[in-house]
Amino acid sequence: MDLTLLAWLRAQLGTATDEQDLVSRYERLGRARAVAAEVLAERRAKLLAEPLRMTVDGVVTIDQSNNLAGLERQITSLAELVAPDDPAAGEAGADLVIAPLLPTRRTR
Repeated sequence: MDLTLLAWLRAQLGTATDEQDLVSRYERLGRARAVAAEVLAERRAKLLAEPLRMTVDGVVTIDQSNNLAGLERQITSLAELVAPDDPAAGEAGADLVIAPLLPTRRTR
């Protein structure tokens, strides 16, 4: 993984994200956007595993629902961002061509 990809991933995921973890995910997944989506999905799942709101009367209230909403917005906006390793518009890629198969002779 080059420095441009690492910088883009850190911009999306924060600087506290482990670099070795990002490198190993990139080697497995092959695309920076897929790495960012996987990390954000794990963070979302971790938030959902715990109670979103907890109140101790008269002492403290902890509310994580805004963090969850922010993560969901970030996951949604990830599709609109351009990652450094995305293919450029008009770049040759794998095209799917469909052609009908016809018999060489007509059967009666």
